[in-house]
Amino acid sequence: MQHTDLMEGRADGNVVEPFDVLIVGAGFAGMYMLHLARRLGLSAVVLETASGVGGTWFWNRYPGARCDVESMQYSYSFSEELQQEWHWTERYASQPEILAYANHVARKLDLLRDIEFNTRVIRAAFQEEDCRWSVSTDRGTQYRAKWCVMATGCLSATQTPNIPGLDTFKGGTYHTGNWPHEGVTLSGQNVGVIGTGSSGIQVVPELAKQAKHLYVFQRTPNFSIPARNRPMDPEYEDSWKTNYAERRALARSMPAGILSQFGDKSALAVSPEERLQEYERRWAAGGTSFLAAYPDLLKSAEANETAAEFVREKIRHVVQNPTLAEQLVPVDHPIGAKRICADTQYFETFNRENVTLVDLRANPIREISPEGITAGSDFYDLDSLVLATGFDAITGALSKIDIVGRQGLTLKEKWRDGPNTYLGLMSSGFPNLFIVTGPGSPSVLTNVIVAIEDNGRWIADCLAHLVEADAEYIEATASAEETWMDQVREAAEGTLYTQAKSWYLGVNIPGKPAVFMPYVGGVPTYQKICDEVAAAGYRGFSIGTRLKRTGRNMEAQRC
Repeated sequence: MQHTDLMEGRADGNVVEPFDVLIVGAGFAGMYMLHLARRLGLSAVVLETASGVGGTWFWNRYPGARCDVESMQYSYSFSEELQQEWHWTERYASQPEILAYANHVARKLDLLRDIEFNTRVIRAAFQEEDCRWSVSTDRGTQYRAKWCVMATGCLSATQTPNIPGLDTFKGGTYHTGNWPHEGVTLSGQNVGVIGTGSSGIQVVPELAKQAKHLYVFQRTPNFSIPARNRPMDPEYEDSWKTNYAERRALARSMPAGILSQFGDKSALAVSPEERLQEYERRWAAGGTSFLAAYPDLLKSAEANETAAEFVREKIRHVVQNPTLAEQLVPVDHPIGAKRICADTQYFETFNRENVTLVDLRANPIREISPEGITAGSDFYDLDSLVLATGFDAITGALSKIDIVGRQGLTLKEKWRDGPNTYLGLMSSGFPNLFIVTGPGSPSVLTNVIVAIEDNGRWIADCLAHLVEADAEYIEATASAEETWMDQVREAAEGTLYTQAKSWYLGVNIPGKPAVFMPYVGGVPTYQKICDEVAAAGYRGFSIGTRLKRTGRNMEAQRC
């Protein structure tokens, strides 16, 4: 299909000729959307803040950075050629290898010619008079496009803690989510790490190998399962490559879009001996599929406690100092209610003589001075400080852009009390604006590349439908959006996810409303709903050839 309504974009000073599709972000979502737009014959451009592709894997270069989904699954499935030719070297791929894969895909599909790097989008405004988006960048360039796709990522807006004196620290300060590309040498230094979430759990063992002394400032202990990472087994790799289509289909039939062995009995329906044996088996195998042992681990507090106490006992067994072990044992949330971590020698690291845990619940940070950190009554002299403080997840990257919809409505204002979308794909009041893995979709609870591909295909099919119908716009209706967000809330309330103060609810960001953002119904259920909506003529969306003004209101005209 060749669409010629709009000219292919070409720069002329600070004004760029219009595109059919403008995509924000050149991570795995943005690259896939560009590929799909081209296949539809649409002119497209990608605007990317970084100097290269990869999204979160471009920025998160800290020592130990690694994916917690097996590499044979954390990859695109749309191209058999890509699946067959790429060789992963480890069970869980490291950041450099994932970034190399992203660059390989970009070269293979010739994507780079349509990506504008070092270009930050600062504003996107919908023009009601002609149903086009006007997009401004920090370089002073203005773009126009009929459709805008936000592929900004769920974990891309870093969160820096508001600690008094942080800006006065004279040593090196590094955020795991924006690690220097030239690398950092911390050998022989006294190093502080603030944060013990996924990034902290990965970086701590690596920094302990370099630092003269490592101080780990922990507010909340987290559950973590050994990753049991190892070099790729050629036979295992071959078993996937000879059955990729079948295994990908099976993965998509599972809640997280990850092929795992799921138990079918309640954790409470088996004997304690059988349950212990199953937990031991999964602990030995490693990885976050530990939580797939029983289907009610995230639904029943009693069932969950059996898994949580098993992991607590493992921590107590690994950490040699009993007092220290108790400080590392999570007791304030169900296992899995916060993002479960997969580690390499994290708890073992606290047996090293050069590692000290600082319990911030007992001794909160009072201030950071030029020479170090005061926590409680103790002062810690530091040469470097690492902030493993995570992200403003799911909505953070979108909130950094001034997005303006119909009648001057801003997305920030609309989402003031929490994000509202229809299927996580669009938000009413913002015609022709699509979101990949947005709030209200499974996103961060899945193998995100599966979520990206499913959202991407849905958006591409929708664009093809709009082109065929000669439609000017598509917009989620307010009623469909309200109904969907009720479903998202109800699904979360039926689980233990809401019993943890996690970034799933945004509670790590001061002032952000505590709303559980992902859809927990699982990949198969979500995709079935999305497919049914499309098959019913995009039920819940208003599609029209023009926007008709009635007084001050815009009246939607369905094609």
